[in-house]
Amino acid sequence: MYSRCNSLFDAKKVFDKTPRRNVVSYNALISAYSRDPYHANIAFRLISKMDCERLRPNGATFTSLLQAASLIEDRLIGSLLQALVVKYGFLGDVCVQTSLLGMYSNCGDLESANEVFGCIDGKDIVAWNSTIFGNLRNDKIREGLALFFDMLMCGVSPTSFTYSMVLNACGRVGNYGCGKAIHARIVVSNIVVDLPLQNALLDMYCSCGDIEMGLNVFSRIESPDLVSWNSMIVGLAEHGDGMKAMELFVELKGMSLPKPDEYTFAAVVSATSALLASDYGKPLHGQISRSGLESSVFVGTTLVSMYFKNGDTESAETIFSMILKKDVVLWTEMIMGYSRMADGESAIRLFVEMCQKGHKIDSFVLSGALSTCADLAMLKQGEVIHSQALKTGYDVEMSVCGSLIDMYAKNGNLQAAQSIFSLVSNPDLKCWNAMLGAYSLHGMAEDALKLFEEILKHELRPDQVTFLSLLSACSHGGFVERGKFLWCYMKENGCTAGPKHYSCMVSLLCRAGLLEEAEKIIIESPYSEECPELWRTLLSSCVTYRNLEKGMHAAEQVLSLCSRDSATHVLLSNLYADTGRWEGVAEMRRKIRDFTLEKDPGLSWTEDKNNIHVFSSGDQLHPMVNDAQAELIRLQGNMRRSPGTLNKILSPKQDLEPRPYRQVQVQSPPNMNRDRNLVWQSLNFT
Repeated sequence: MYSRCNSLFDAKKVFDKTPRRNVVSYNALISAYSRDPYHANIAFRLISKMDCERLRPNGATFTSLLQAASLIEDRLIGSLLQALVVKYGFLGDVCVQTSLLGMYSNCGDLESANEVFGCIDGKDIVAWNSTIFGNLRNDKIREGLALFFDMLMCGVSPTSFTYSMVLNACGRVGNYGCGKAIHARIVVSNIVVDLPLQNALLDMYCSCGDIEMGLNVFSRIESPDLVSWNSMIVGLAEHGDGMKAMELFVELKGMSLPKPDEYTFAAVVSATSALLASDYGKPLHGQISRSGLESSVFVGTTLVSMYFKNGDTESAETIFSMILKKDVVLWTEMIMGYSRMADGESAIRLFVEMCQKGHKIDSFVLSGALSTCADLAMLKQGEVIHSQALKTGYDVEMSVCGSLIDMYAKNGNLQAAQSIFSLVSNPDLKCWNAMLGAYSLHGMAEDALKLFEEILKHELRPDQVTFLSLLSACSHGGFVERGKFLWCYMKENGCTAGPKHYSCMVSLLCRAGLLEEAEKIIIESPYSEECPELWRTLLSSCVTYRNLEKGMHAAEQVLSLCSRDSATHVLLSNLYADTGRWEGVAEMRRKIRDFTLEKDPGLSWTEDKNNIHVFSSGDQLHPMVNDAQAELIRLQGNMRRSPGTLNKILSPKQDLEPRPYRQVQVQSPPNMNRDRNLVWQSLNFT
């Protein structure tokens, strides 16, 4: 009685005061300890006490002891218990065999579990459930499902627990057909469908993307628990139906029971993260604060993601700082968030901080950090992170391999990118795309097209990224006909062209002087009124080919979307100048002066040992501007003292006399003017 009421202390007191203990009293106490993970080890000591009192253990004794070994996942003790089972002659006991099977499965030793299962004569449903559960628990999904169908062939009737297990497995691997077949069997078997089984059906349909059927199952649950609500909200979130998920959450909030937990809030925040934060995200954040769940790492991660998607970096940083026990998922979300916001410096700084604090990095973190190094052309940091991937063994992960290829390619080291790609035994599409993008970036259109043929030979289906790299390669290589063929091939294979695809195609046609075709594609595209870049590309080519009429039309389209676009005014001025319309040139220059239009200055940066220096014209805020100017003066002096060298560089008509020195102005933009020494020194970890 005491053991069943979880009062182990009182149970032990009664046991100690028992004058003549027998096997039954020992079994009762062993059974009590075997159900408590904190006291399971005590159960093993009682077997020796039984021996001292000359009591012989029976099948129930070993069943409880094996359950204790299973609970603490101690395979060594379990195997020693099996030896005792053999010694005392209970190896043929079905209950003991089932406990042995469960112990080995729980300890991850499927080979021993299968051996035990094979020795069981007249396997009952408990034995089948144990071996199926063991395979599913150890990610042997196919083997677990195969065992389920073997069980049906043997004429053993599944229980609701059996159906729940296999339905969850179907949901995990997205096996919709198998899940539906199992659902049909449940219907015809007239089994009692309890709440766990209904939840398993709901999860399977939502995980496989059949939201309509998921809602149908959910509506048939008489008293859905929190698991039911959470599964449905998560399903809607993954399906991209944020509004419906929010409606379901409001319905749940209107009920007295059950109350939303951290998983509910995380699901609904994730579902509405793509919507306006002021309408959904922030009100939900307020409810989370009132519920006391703001410091939950699970909820905090979804809040950080939501704020980054809405461009609110400050709020994301606030949430991040509030969470004391940060896990790798939260760190990854912050690093990827900074990377998406083009704040690569903060992403790298956070990656360094994560490593310094001893957090275990994974493939997702490494991929995010390498992507940042690729975007900012940080070769040295990328090489250090590559060494981290090698040390941790994540260099073989496909996501990391793809990021490494991309990083080296964007930093100009195509040979390193090719070397990494050649070491990948069976690259996935993302890895192929990374190498394809590398060839495209380096203007190697022929190699890109050959690689595309290899992708098709490996029976991989090209996606949007694949075609974007191919069209870009054709654009830079001037392969007009091949580009047109790929454009048609992409559409025929059901791949929707995005704004970047249209931009590449317009650029390809414009460079070839096919302005009519380029204009036709722009007009036909769904982005003609959203992306002024398409019309601006056409305008630029009109300047090159001196097509005044089409150029003016393109300029009108851009200026209707953005009347103060400086680049368009400059291009239009150049078009007027090239076609002799000097009054138009004067008008454009007047508008530029009236609007005080300025082109955003370009930035350049260079690595110097452990520092990155960013240069731009228009200001003198860089802390080493005087040193830079002094070095330029020194170099200018060296050039004056070496007229022979200058004669090789300059044309004979150029004046070789010294000219007045003009200061080169240098600046660091606001988000990059911090000292990089700490980041660089920290990255050189061992």
